[in-house]
Amino acid sequence: MSSASKNTPADFKAVNIAVLTVSDTRTAENDTSGDALTSSLRAAGHTLADRKIVKDNIYQIRAVLSQWIADPDIQVIISTGGTGFSGRDSTPEAVAPLFDKHIEGFGELFRAVSYDEIGSSTIQSRALAGFANNTVIFCVPGSTGACKTAWDRIIKEQLDNRHRPCNFVGVLNTRITGK
Repeated sequence: MSSASKNTPADFKAVNIAVLTVSDTRTAENDTSGDALTSSLRAAGHTLADRKIVKDNIYQIRAVLSQWIADPDIQVIISTGGTGFSGRDSTPEAVAPLFDKHIEGFGELFRAVSYDEIGSSTIQSRALAGFANNTVIFCVPGSTGACKTAWDRIIKEQLDNRHRPCNFVGVLNTRITGK
């Protein structure tokens, strides 16, 4: 490989992303967090593979995620909601047992970048991420602002195969097409 080709940026590779909103109150009409994630991923050039809303129930969350994890056409899942400490917040309990590998740094980094926006309240976020069946799963809080922060400050770069020194695209399910 010549040094010129080493320095040439790779072509962008779109990934298929499913968005799950975990909420006892959100509907298709008022799911601003799911809307924000959908708009952001499309603006970045990715494909919305599926989108659902489920009640904050461990087994309903796991049922949807398990279906998506098994689907070879879905490389990424982003869930929003259920990551706090109040009432029925159960996303971490539902999702963590599904992981083959945890991405420890995601929650840490999310709370660090969120500190600039919401101060010490960021400690109440149980944002997490991991891999299951070569599908990366990001779980972020349910506020629209938190979804925008997670996408803009972390997820967008990690789903861009051109981001260096590393990104998650190379380890996702293999059905990724160039765009």
